[in-house]
Amino acid sequence: MKFLLMTLVSNSADPISRKLKTPAERLGEVVDTAVLAEELGFDGFAVGERHEDPFISSSPPVILSAIAARTSEIGLFTAVTTLSLLDPVRAFEDYSTLDNLSDGRLQLIIGKGNGTAQADLFAVTPQDQWQRNREGYELFRMLWDNEKVTWSGRFRPPLAGAKALPRPLQSRIRIWHGSATSRESVDLAAQYGDPIFSANVTHPIEPYAALVRHYRERWEFYGHRPEGALVGAGTAGFHIAPTSQEAVAAYRFTFEARLAAQRSAGMPVVFDSLEDLVERSSALIGSPEQVIDKVGRYYEQFGHEVMHLSADADGVTPRQWCRSLELFQSAVAPVLRERLPSRPLTP
Repeated sequence: MKFLLMTLVSNSADPISRKLKTPAERLGEVVDTAVLAEELGFDGFAVGERHEDPFISSSPPVILSAIAARTSEIGLFTAVTTLSLLDPVRAFEDYSTLDNLSDGRLQLIIGKGNGTAQADLFAVTPQDQWQRNREGYELFRMLWDNEKVTWSGRFRPPLAGAKALPRPLQSRIRIWHGSATSRESVDLAAQYGDPIFSANVTHPIEPYAALVRHYRERWEFYGHRPEGALVGAGTAGFHIAPTSQEAVAAYRFTFEARLAAQRSAGMPVVFDSLEDLVERSSALIGSPEQVIDKVGRYYEQFGHEVMHLSADADGVTPRQWCRSLELFQSAVAPVLRERLPSRPLTP
């Protein structure tokens, strides 16, 4: 199994100190974390794309370029690139440039995006965002694979023998399709022979496992060999300590703060206690042995080869968070890499 750290670059007041970092401080922290991830032996670092408070991750290629300049080996991921919002030509130019600057370490996880702010900023609505995502993906893929492109679609002007530069370093980039519940997304992935990345965050395992099964069914429907399907999965929370009691005690403040925020905002509550979250969600909170067991149980349902963990301290102290990452890499990752086979991250 391969392991990524992932961040959406949330920039809220720290729940412990109550201090709010400046954007410069927070973005610098993200780059420093990616450097640490490489030092600890993580396989990749992923930066999400959001266009509303409290996130400041509106420009993943810029953040990943800064990370590329400070690292040399770790894989660089987006999580996700919202192609429904972007001009595919401009997105190609940005990511092709990053591909060259990073010596071909780039992979994309794409998705249609969510949140109400994107409709105001980009005039993209729930009614058309899926069609925009598909069209954006297909044009982006054509631009990556071909030096000159002739194309027409619904949402941008047509192209006639267009040449977008620079040409990428990787002749074929791996594009994952990120999805929580969208059958359209995993069907598109299966059609084009691409991997999927299950969000696996908000609910218990059942709906995500059903979506993975659907992907594998469609994969074979489109004529691909079953063993070629590739799946990744997220996690709903992350904190490891030598004992489960230590891990739960350290994470309780974070969980209770989030639960209070959900209830205050009138959002539906799926896991109403920390114990419930640990038991029924994908959150990896506990001792190394508990985490290894839970990942194994999810693997039985997903057959996933890549997973991401939070790159943010999530309300625990910086020292606790660093010790958690170190413990994961020393006591958990080696066991899972041996037990759960995975292919190389690069195509």
